[in-house]
Amino acid sequence: MLANLLIGLREGLEAGLVVGILVAYLHKIDRRDVLPRLWIGIAGAVALSLAVGAILTFGPSTLSFQAQEILGGSLSIIAVAMVTWMTFWMARHARGLSSALRADVDRAVQRSALALVILGIVSVGREGVETALFVWASVNAGANAALGTLGAVIGILVSVVLAYLTYRGLVRINLSRFFFWTGIFLIVVAAGVLAYGVRDLQEAGVLPGITVVAYSVVTIVPPTSWYGALLAGIFNFNPEPTVAQVVVWVAYVAITLVLFLRASRVRATPVAVAA
Repeated sequence: MLANLLIGLREGLEAGLVVGILVAYLHKIDRRDVLPRLWIGIAGAVALSLAVGAILTFGPSTLSFQAQEILGGSLSIIAVAMVTWMTFWMARHARGLSSALRADVDRAVQRSALALVILGIVSVGREGVETALFVWASVNAGANAALGTLGAVIGILVSVVLAYLTYRGLVRINLSRFFFWTGIFLIVVAAGVLAYGVRDLQEAGVLPGITVVAYSVVTIVPPTSWYGALLAGIFNFNPEPTVAQVVVWVAYVAITLVLFLRASRVRATPVAVAA
């Protein structure tokens, strides 16, 4: 639940900041008349995200076991790829996000009414679809789907409140630290989802090695214990992983974490020099 709550909070806050920037800029250039178009696009993005979530939740139920495992494993890997890309993108481009969005608004306003609707769908929709896919993969990998979904919903609701308070100037958030620490946490969570996806593909017979267990700590961390359930819910911990799962988990964390820290340090260096 905690992992999905943080996913919903981070992704929802990203989307909320985007909406705040777009709305504030339209007010600044005195184009409140086109705000309804932007809100239509944002509503379309929310509807698209909910539709993707519904399809992922109810669509695979009619498939065979092997097809479900292949689909689940493949989508888990895709979700990890999307989250990883967005984490690095935010680390490198957060400083220029506002100016880039303002430029997009200028172009959309000059083109047509539909252009601003599309801008709203694209700007918010990518966050929403990414959230739906990653939460779905995380919930399927965890032990309790209901708690995982509830955590994501709570995180999104909290992010909406924080984004609104930030927009109104009532709350100040150190976004650099927020995205840095949540980025590190998401890398660890994504590693667990990736390992889960590999196991799905192994169970479907797409990848070999399902019987080659790396180690077993079932007696130390029983899956039915409260701490076993907690580790499974947050980090998708498996007390009996295959060798392929361990290799993938270690390789992903080692490579991604080093690159993320380097990207964050490169982005922070000009700020320190300017100060």
